[in-house]
Amino acid sequence: MVFETLSVEFNGAIGRLTLNRPEKLNPLSRGALGEIADAARWFDSQSGVKVVIVSGAGRAFSAGADLSSFQGQTEVDLRAAADQGRLMAEAVESMRAVSVASIQGWCVGGGLVLAAACDLRLAAESAKFSIPEVDIGIPLAWGGIPRLVREIGPARTKELVMTCRPFGAPEAYSVGFLNRVVPEESLEEAVAELAASLAGKAAHALFSTKRHVNAVTEQMVGTMRSWSDADGLVVGLGDAECIAAREAYLRGQKR
Repeated sequence: MVFETLSVEFNGAIGRLTLNRPEKLNPLSRGALGEIADAARWFDSQSGVKVVIVSGAGRAFSAGADLSSFQGQTEVDLRAAADQGRLMAEAVESMRAVSVASIQGWCVGGGLVLAAACDLRLAAESAKFSIPEVDIGIPLAWGGIPRLVREIGPARTKELVMTCRPFGAPEAYSVGFLNRVVPEESLEEAVAELAASLAGKAAHALFSTKRHVNAVTEQMVGTMRSWSDADGLVVGLGDAECIAAREAYLRGQKR
């Protein structure tokens, strides 16, 4: 498969999905979201792939949603565009293969939702996380709320989403978002070792375990209700107070 915003490959039982716009810190544009979903479905057609490593090229995992790619559209088209993140996360989460997020540098907003959609997450000690959506006048969408509640609980989700404060890999590990934190220079090796360990196991047992856990947690948090996330996102993109908050945030970022 050939994509514009990411690279996809597999070697035996291990596949790799790499966000590949390092010069922009791997933003999640409309095109990128569609390509990630397509890549996840493509891996499902590769019967021998048991594990897919999800990573970002360069200095960051992902800088999050590229809001500029959602502008200048009709209301109907905007609603469809706003829903692409949810469809992306669902495609990654429903992959037959076990997905392992390899996180270095910044993992921001929608990038954190992508990581949350993966089954397992490893990060470098220097990795940094941020959920700035409320500061830019939009709710966290794409199914991010139920996935965070599932991984770190409701109180911590409310705190991190509403305060928008950055947090590091040690805290992300302590609250249960990460499976492991390793030195930056050891991340690639640690992820490869985990992938190899999983790839050596029976595919049916891996797949059944993944689906069983997902079925149990789906009853707890209900990610399928996130189809309405796009409506909240559309309102946030057009609301006057939200627009003012977004403009103030962007001015602060440019200082």
